[in-house]
Amino acid sequence: MSAVNDLLASLAETLELPFWGAVLRATGTLLVGWFLASLLSRLAVRATVRLLDAQQTMLLRRFVFYGLLGGALLSAMHALGFNPAVLVGTAGVITVAIGFASQTSASNIISGLFLVGERSFVVGDRIRVGETMGEVLSIDMLSVKLRTLDNLYVRIPNETMLKSEVTNIGRFPIRRFVLTLGVAYHSDLDQVRRVLLDVCHAEPLALEEPAPGVYFDGFGDSSMNLRLLVWTARENYFEILNRIPESAKRAFDREGIEIPFPQRTLHMVSKPAAATAAPDPPPPATTP
Repeated sequence: MSAVNDLLASLAETLELPFWGAVLRATGTLLVGWFLASLLSRLAVRATVRLLDAQQTMLLRRFVFYGLLGGALLSAMHALGFNPAVLVGTAGVITVAIGFASQTSASNIISGLFLVGERSFVVGDRIRVGETMGEVLSIDMLSVKLRTLDNLYVRIPNETMLKSEVTNIGRFPIRRFVLTLGVAYHSDLDQVRRVLLDVCHAEPLALEEPAPGVYFDGFGDSSMNLRLLVWTARENYFEILNRIPESAKRAFDREGIEIPFPQRTLHMVSKPAAATAAPDPPPPATTP
């Protein structure tokens, strides 16, 4: 970078343009600094891609890029005649003033550091925060960016993320699918269990270990309720979400197992007719 400055300085002296020479030196410093920052940040990412996760790689790239670019900016301002020490001191005072004026932003920044350090979720994970579920796009200084299943962009402040219950759906490699269904009271539960387990064993996306299971879930108004538990790989969860119920319905129809709909039985009780009182006897006839 010093060689570039010397070249630009000699060019400026030749042209006898001291002010524009300083501008040329500053511009050249910024261009070279931007090029080096881009190149070194990419090299840093390639060198650590196997050691860091996606979020840490993103932070490393930003740190290297903006750090080198900031150094180039200070060098360019020095070439224009500004004193970097004065600017750094002024920036410190401004930073303190902004910190007092924006406590919410400071809280989000500190919360973001806790989120990155805790690593309860990283970039690429699918999480649920309250009623919002989506893929983590980035964990930035002030907020976490999500892309929902219907391709919406959601920004959640880091402080909210730290205070909320966060469910990491994509943390582990396998997931459990639960199917709740009911069968008629006259059904043979042993037959129902056998049919459901056969459906699971015939499904190529269902895992043999952990093994699937069928459990009794109580007596309903019109049915005996069961729960079918099936484990599958994380990436196959939404596909098996449709395949297992469809296969179970076809197997029930084939085996004659009834899935009842809600029914109500009304018992009509007729009251006996009230006994009628005997009529009063006619008065006796009188003789004239």
